[in-house]
Parts: sequence; structure tokens; C-alpha cells
Amino acid sequence: MSAEDSAVHGEYPRPQLVRDSHLNLNGRWEYAITDAGAAEPTAYDGEILVPYSPEAPLSGVERTLTPQQALWYRRTVVLPEGFVRDRVLLHFGAVDQSCEVLLNGVAVGGHVGGYLPFVLDVTEALVRGENTLVVKVRDVTDTAHHARGKQRGRHGGIWYTPQSGIWQTVWAESVPTAHVQGLVIVPRLAEACVEITVRAEAAEGRSARVDVLRDGAVIATAETSAGEPVRLPVEDVRPWTPEDPFLYDVEVRLGEDRVRGYFGMRSFGVGPDESGLPRLLLNGRPYFHAGVLDQGYWDGGLYTPPSDEAMVRDIQAVKDLGFTMLRKHIKIEPLRWYHHCDRLGMLVWQDLVNGGEHYHPAVVTLPAVAPFVRVRDDRAGALRGMGRADAAGRTEFEHELRATVEHLRNVVGLAVWVPFNEGWGQFDAVRIAAELAELDPTRTVDHASGWHDQGGGDLRSLHVYFRRFRVPRQRSLFRRRRDRRVLALTEYGGYSLAVEGHRSSERLFGYRRYRSSGDLTRAFVRLHEEQIIPAISRGLSATVYTQLSDVQDEMNGLLTQDREVVKLHGEAVRAVTSRLRYE
Repeated sequence: MSAEDSAVHGEYPRPQLVRDSHLNLNGRWEYAITDAGAAEPTAYDGEILVPYSPEAPLSGVERTLTPQQALWYRRTVVLPEGFVRDRVLLHFGAVDQSCEVLLNGVAVGGHVGGYLPFVLDVTEALVRGENTLVVKVRDVTDTAHHARGKQRGRHGGIWYTPQSGIWQTVWAESVPTAHVQGLVIVPRLAEACVEITVRAEAAEGRSARVDVLRDGAVIATAETSAGEPVRLPVEDVRPWTPEDPFLYDVEVRLGEDRVRGYFGMRSFGVGPDESGLPRLLLNGRPYFHAGVLDQGYWDGGLYTPPSDEAMVRDIQAVKDLGFTMLRKHIKIEPLRWYHHCDRLGMLVWQDLVNGGEHYHPAVVTLPAVAPFVRVRDDRAGALRGMGRADAAGRTEFEHELRATVEHLRNVVGLAVWVPFNEGWGQFDAVRIAAELAELDPTRTVDHASGWHDQGGGDLRSLHVYFRRFRVPRQRSLFRRRRDRRVLALTEYGGYSLAVEGHRSSERLFGYRRYRSSGDLTRAFVRLHEEQIIPAISRGLSATVYTQLSDVQDEMNGLLTQDREVVKLHGEAVRAVTSRLRYE
């Protein structure tokens, strides 16, 4: 493996739980594609650059894994001198969709689910010198109930080419037997303190020291038992906002283990403005969320960005245009993406990743042009139409929901959870929203983004593409009372422009098409001046423009898919976004 290969996403992958022990395993691996039931091949097909999927050009492979096939990875690992302490842990950021892992021929574990990280204790399978690591992957894409996001075998339009295999960083670390497994950090802005719980199963009851730092200086210290929350005062609080994304540091010592993290002092909620209209709150005050839909697809890398710097440039580009929020759409990003949002000052709305069987077009597409079409998501017919007739699929979704909350709980800018979008894989949305609120009472919930509103959650969430946006009557769908949820336009726009030399597809999908940057910019300004800005005083509290970048057939991005062209005039966009706020 060359020095250049080892630098592929070589940054520390877990910014809120940093430990000195870190061995990056990205780079050149061997790969092979076989029939699903075949044994490990004796000869591999070639090399693949991890963490890019074999379908991605940056992987060097550009082959599509079918549901009937298996993808094999193999590489050797020699641990550096002095690396091993008590235990060696092997981390996978994400592997799409299911995998088995072997070290020196010993099965050390596996995982199902293509979007969440997993860790394996491989200590007992290690040998001195060279170790052989093998990963076998299956990806059935949309032929089963597993979470798949916007991947589809028959892709086109708003559905994208499938990808498979390892698509986030692979790395190892060595830890003491008693070590910190995680931190739960809850800023309590109103009480001027932060609550921290040290998770360490092998050290329950053992004492841990927690330090809070501001600009490198310790401002609070406490001793606590592992598993027990402790509150530390934060005097002269500097609240986190998109305009001032100030972060505090935290250091934890548990026996011989040391970890570092960070947090921001902020709070999210819902409450009335001066006129009594329900609004989203940031730090106890109404704050308008001016957002952009972000699919997280990349030219050359599909799910995997070409570099850490590329993630930064995306976030900064949106911020430079005056937006304050990104809605991460049907995907979970590497933790470094959330870290960059935290430090640059970007609110995040996080979608849960959808799955299920086939979605019936009449259920999940017709409401786009016939908004009066609404179905209850707790009935057998609706469950079939939404792809959720399978009980195992519903159970798996709820398991991944809980795992996602735990995975992203400490993200400073994460303001809203979105469990369901446009009926894709939706079921029992009111109950799911209540479960989310119980798991994480510090954030708000958009229970059904777009349509098939069940009357739950904190938001009345609308998608409007093919008609004028008008503030609806605030009447609850299922209750004879005024709807006191926050009004949010959670998808709109989608205006398309194909930029020659930067096209992402020979086909063009979009909701309205324009021929020049000037025409597109004027349409964007007119849309906001005539429909969006006047609605703010009538209750509109958040917007999500479609979308950040072109993605394959969808050429409706603010940026081209290669991120080389900003398609709208920046000054005109900033003039509009500066007015997306409360007077």
C-alpha cells in the first residue's frame, strides 16, 4: 500500500471520541466477485481502493454487485510495534448491506445494515506479524426489506444507481480492558451546565474524571462513576448558533484510558413567537431554518466523498449562499461530516434511512400532484403500498432507528429527526415519532415529511413542487382542533439547469427546466419573493430547497454534481436567504 493510498480519508474518523490509538486501514485491498454461495476464491480479481464502493469510479473497479453475488475483500495487516495494549478493536464506518468478517480464517463477527458503524473485538484472532483480513459482502439492494436509501436496481429520475460494500473508513485501535465505549453529552443551556455520562461496560462503577475546557483551559472538573450522569457547570455560557458555532472541549480519564470530545451549548424546541404562532426555537428563541436538501452523492465516489476537504467545501458553499441548515436526505454520513457542520455552524435535519418492499406509485407518488390523497399508515392496505407489510422489516427499521439516535446523539447541530419521507417505508408514524421523542427529548421530530400526515410529531411538513405554495389552514387532519405544530416547507423548488461540460447524466429530470444561469436565478428569486417570504409572517418556520447538487438524472442542484459550477448568481441567492428570517 503506497503512502498516497494510506492517505485516503486518513483523518481520525470519530471526532467526538478521540483516542491516541488509531490505525487507518483504507487503501488498496484485493477484491473478487463470486456467486453468493461460493467459497472464498483462491485467486482475486484485482485491487479496489477502500473506502470506495466497487461501483464508484474512484474505487478503480466500476463493477456492479447484483443481489445474486458476493463481494470479497482481502488484505494483510501488520500491527505497528507497541500498538497492542489489552484489546484490539476493528471498526467499520459502514458496509452496504450485510457482511461477514474473518481474521486469519477465524470468523470474528459481521453486521446487517448498510448505513451504521460496527466494531469487532479481534484480539483473540490476532497473530504476531502478518494478519489476513477478509470481508464477505452481500447487497440485495431493493429486493428485500433492508434499508437502502435512494438506491434502486431500476434507477432513474429521483432514484439512483445502487452501490455496495465498504463505503466508509476501516480502522483499528487498541484499548485497555476497562475503557470508555462512549459518551452521552447533554447540554443544559437553561441551567448553565452540561450533563455527561461515561459509558464503559467493562468498568461499571469505576471512577472516571471529566474535564470541560474552554479555549484550552479547564473550566470545570468532576469525578463520576461509569454509567452515572454527572453535571458540570458552564459559567458565562457562550451559546452555539450557526452565526457563532462555539465549541467546548471535554476530556475523560478512566484508569489508563484517555478520550477527548467536544460539545456546544445550545437547545432546540418548539414555542410561540410574539404573535402566538408556533415556531422552531434555538436557545429558547424563534429561529428560522433556511435549509437545503442534501443527498450526499458524489461525482466519482457515489456515497463516499472524494476527500475530507470535499465535505467541508459542500457545507461552506451552502453557508456562503446564506443557508443555515442541511437536511441530510435518506442517508447517514461519516461522523466527520457532522463534525464539520458543528464547527462551521450548520444546523442538520437527519432523515432515517428508508427501506421496505416495493413502494406503490399511487401511494408514494400521487400526492405530489394530488395533495388531498392521504392514507392512514396503520392499516394493511397502506402498509402494502408503503412497502411495510413485512413484520421483520418493521422490526429492523425500529432497531436501526434506535441505533441511529445513539450514533448521532452528540452532534451539536442536529436539530430535527425525520423518520419518514413521502410514505417510503412508512408505518405507525405517530408511534414512531413518540418513540423518537422519548429516546431523544432534546430535539424535534418531523414524523412524515411531505405527505400522509398522521397528525403526529412537532411539524406540519409539506412538499410543494407542482403548485403554488400557500399557507394552509391550521386545522389538524385527524382532530377537531387547531393544529399547533410548526409549519415547515420541507421540500420545494427543484429547478433544473443542465450545464454543458458538467452534466451528470444524458437524461434530465427536474420539476422545472431553465436554459441559463440568469433564467434560473430569476426564477429562484421570484419563487421566494412571491410565495416563500410572505408566508413567514403567517407561520412558515422552515424551508428546505431542493437541492445542494445535481445527482445523476436530477440536475436541479445549486451546484453541479462535480461541484465545479455554482449554477445560480451568488449575490442574488444571498439577497433572498437574508430575508428568510423573522422580522
